[in-house]
Amino acid sequence: MPEGDTIHRAANRIGRVLAGRVPDEIATPHPRFAMARWPERLSARRVEAVTAYGKHLFIHWEGELVLHSHLGMTGAWGVYGAGERWRRAPRRAWLVVRSQGHDVVEFDGPVLELVTESRARFDQRITSLGPDILGDRWSEAEERRFIRRLREDDPTRPFGDALIDQRIVAGVGNVWKCEGCFEAGLDPWRPTRKVTDEEALAVARATRPMMQRSAQEGHGVRPNAVYGRAGRPCPRCGAPILRRGQGDGNRPTYWCPRCQT
Repeated sequence: MPEGDTIHRAANRIGRVLAGRVPDEIATPHPRFAMARWPERLSARRVEAVTAYGKHLFIHWEGELVLHSHLGMTGAWGVYGAGERWRRAPRRAWLVVRSQGHDVVEFDGPVLELVTESRARFDQRITSLGPDILGDRWSEAEERRFIRRLREDDPTRPFGDALIDQRIVAGVGNVWKCEGCFEAGLDPWRPTRKVTDEEALAVARATRPMMQRSAQEGHGVRPNAVYGRAGRPCPRCGAPILRRGQGDGNRPTYWCPRCQT
């Protein structure tokens, strides 16, 4: 599943093409949108902003309308220049917005909907989210909110599993869970009741700048200390990295049993 850095990077790229402009063309080629009439409803409307929160992306149109996207496990956004080949088959495109010689395309994904600003603002899928680890508003107040949400959760839950719960902190996914816990030297299997506030914040503070860099520069700068490296030596202490499924989703968790305590 695309994590918060992927979504924020997509929002930045899309915003550079669409924000402040009236698109040249809007198409919804997928049959599921045949009756939605989005091209007619959005015709001649300016895109006011493109934003992200956690793993959710929003295209804000004048007239208080919002396109809300969540990519789930299968979706993707793409921005393509004139004549550039799309990375997925055209039949998988749900939305195509053309502007300034670029195609902005949303492929697949479980959630793509056009709603009013007020509905988006009060949508429980959004209001239930924890603070966005990549948000501009991240501050001491947001850190306190993260800790409060963590303490309201099951104290027996492994910290790594809690860290990818979007109700506790939005944007962190499985890769960043592993890399953030490694960077802070914390065992992702330790129950949250045995993780101090400062230890939890150390993970968030280690994870946020790494995610910010990835959001700005792309996945090529993502760290790869433990994720996907089961059986290989820890880059810090040399012990073999372990892998085991964690949580209800049995998400693969990678960690060093020696230097993560």
